[in-house]
Amino acid sequence: MNDALKSADILLPKQGIDLSKWAVVACDQFTAQPEYWRETERIVSEAPSALRVTLPEVYLSEAETRIPAIHRTMREYLREGVWQVAVKNGFVLVCRETGTGIRPGLMVCLDLDQYDFNPGSHSLIRPTEGTVVSRVPPRAKIRAGAPVELPHVMMLIDDPGYTIIEPLLEKRDALRPLYDLELMQAGGHLKGWAVEGGDVEGVYAAIHKLREHCDGLLYAVGDGNHSLAAAKQCWLDIKEHLSPEQREQHPARYAMVELVNLACPSLIFEPIHRVVYHANANALMSEYKEYLLANGAEMGEGDDLIVFTKSSAWRFASKQHPLRLLQAFLDDYLARHPEAEIDYIHGDDAVKALVQRGDAVGFMPRAFDKAELFPYIQKWGVLPRKTFSMGEANEKRYYLEARRILPE
Repeated sequence: MNDALKSADILLPKQGIDLSKWAVVACDQFTAQPEYWRETERIVSEAPSALRVTLPEVYLSEAETRIPAIHRTMREYLREGVWQVAVKNGFVLVCRETGTGIRPGLMVCLDLDQYDFNPGSHSLIRPTEGTVVSRVPPRAKIRAGAPVELPHVMMLIDDPGYTIIEPLLEKRDALRPLYDLELMQAGGHLKGWAVEGGDVEGVYAAIHKLREHCDGLLYAVGDGNHSLAAAKQCWLDIKEHLSPEQREQHPARYAMVELVNLACPSLIFEPIHRVVYHANANALMSEYKEYLLANGAEMGEGDDLIVFTKSSAWRFASKQHPLRLLQAFLDDYLARHPEAEIDYIHGDDAVKALVQRGDAVGFMPRAFDKAELFPYIQKWGVLPRKTFSMGEANEKRYYLEARRILPE
C-alpha cells in the first residue's frame, strides 16, 4: 500500500457472458423513473447480470427480501465460476465514451482507514458533500453480508499535469485488453485494459508525487459518497474483532473505486437548482436579502445566482460560489415555514416552467467551476448537498469490475 492506494485481484465475468447485459448503471440513478429499471429487467432477462447482485434504490422498499437474494446470488456466482480473476495484483484502465467525450478512469483500491466522512475531516480521502447518515444503513447491510463488492464510487484526483491516468491511456495498445462493449440504455461505449507489473509501480510513483503537492487532500469523492461511507462503517465493525496483524491484510479494509481526473475535459459539472413551493415570493426574497446582509455577503448584480418567480427575476453576483449561504438560508427558511417544500432540479428550462404555478420560487446558482472544488473543500469542508452533478444519469458508472471483500 502507498498513499492510501492498493492494487488488487480484480474480478470480471468469465468469457462467454454477455457483458452488455451484465453491466448496469449505478443503483442510485433513475430512482424516480421505475420504467428505466423495468426496461433493464427486460434487457437482462435470465442472463447473469450485476442487476442480480446490486440493489437499485427504486426497489429500496423491497430491501428486506432483495438483500438476502443478492447475497445468495453472489455466492452462487462465485461457486459456479461466473466471476473469475481477470487482473492479478493490478489495476484496470477504463475508457468511457459518452455524449461529452472520452472519460478515462482507473480502477484501484483505497484504504478506508484514511477516509473520514465526518464534518471537519482532514483525512487524505474526503467526501465532497455532507453525508446523510440515514442513507448509510441500507448500503451497509448489503456490504456486511457480501463476499464481493461492485463499486460505483467515482473518486476525483486533481491532476492538471495528466500524470497518472492519461499516460496509461496513451499506451493502451500495449496493455492487455479486458473488455469492449456498448452499455445498455444509451450508456455509451466502454473499454478496459489490465494494468500490471511495472505499470502498477508507475501508478504508485505518480500518486506519491501528486501527494507532495496536494496540501493534505489527495482524493475527493465525486459520486457514491454514501456507498463509500457504508464501506467505512462495515470496516469499522469488522476491525473491532481483528488483531493488528489481521487488520493490515483484511480485504474489507479497502474499497475499490474508479479514479477520475478532475482536469478531464469531458468531466462536466452540471448545476443543480432549487425550487421552493408554497412560498410567498416577495416575503421569501425579503428574508433572503436580509440573511445575506446579516452574514456579510458582498452581493452585487450579476449572474452567479438568478432567482425566478412567475413574474420577476433577481440577479446576484458573488465573490465566492453563492450556494453555501443559499442552502443555509433555505434550510433555515424551511424549518420556519413547514408549509413550504423544496425540490432539486436539473436544467434552467425546468425551473422556469415550475415557477409558473405562482407559489414557487426558483434559485439557479451558476455551475460550480471544477477548479474551485479542492480549494473549497480545504477551506470550508464539504459542499452543500446537491451542489453539482457529474454528468447525466446515464453517464454515471456502470457496474462491471468486482473484488472479494471477505477472506476466501
